[in-house]
Amino acid sequence: MAHVTYKVVRHEDGWAYTVNGVFSESFPTHAQALAAARRAAGEQRVPGESESIEYEDENGRWHTELAPGRDRPETDVDDSA
Repeated sequence: MAHVTYKVVRHEDGWAYTVNGVFSESFPTHAQALAAARRAAGEQRVPGESESIEYEDENGRWHTELAPGRDRPETDVDDSA
């Protein structure tokens, strides 16, 4: 099972959270960024419906797969900022 960590960090003139090196929007306070990270982490764990997905790989080939709606990652929030 995949694991995703939301990390609260200083960003621009405020705070944000990052996931795999990608920043969220900026928040004026640490508390707002932490609440947003917790909300996003919780939503990531919610199961959905199984769906067929299509994607192109690095060689230009297209693939079709079934993405199980219950295959959700484990998540946590790192608030060491």
